[in-house]
Amino acid sequence: MILLLPAALVACDRQSPPKEQANASASDEVPASSAAGQKDGAFDYRLDRSKAGTPAPAFAFQNPDGGEKTLQDFAGKPLLVNLWATWCAPCIAEMPTLDRVAATYGPKGLAVLTISQDSQGLKAARSFFEKHKLPHLKGWADPETEFGFHYATGLLPTTVIYDAQGKEMVRVIGAMDWEGPEAKALIGAAMAS
Repeated sequence: MILLLPAALVACDRQSPPKEQANASASDEVPASSAAGQKDGAFDYRLDRSKAGTPAPAFAFQNPDGGEKTLQDFAGKPLLVNLWATWCAPCIAEMPTLDRVAATYGPKGLAVLTISQDSQGLKAARSFFEKHKLPHLKGWADPETEFGFHYATGLLPTTVIYDAQGKEMVRVIGAMDWEGPEAKALIGAAMAS
């Protein structure tokens, strides 16, 4: 339990990036400006392409029905994997734009997975989705935070886009307006893969 406290304090921290983020190569990581019209920089993010080409991790996570899935279960589809938590304000701020992306691109083949990093797992995710009108998103869960440790960004939300071959294209560290021009370009590249 004591080990979870430092992780909770680092997660969702938009004030100071962890050391590994501050020392990232400038050619792999591109800071992006806040989305226009967002109060207090709710959509502050940066792009990290340093892991491009890396295969998707193979560990299991909880599907909305309580069973298990892996990212390999979505083989042949581009993926947008969003790590979030119910207590993370920037995560919640970007959820409506993710829902609209799922509505627009889901029928065209993009799988949008919002994977909760809450320690309560599906209980927290289900409760959140029952209270919020996000009909195109489902509550997936990773209560052991395997994705968070694997991606090692130290920040929520973190979103990773994979091509249809299951290779990482880009990480979005922080909250993004998923309907903005930069997001559309990232999604378009994944859809073309």
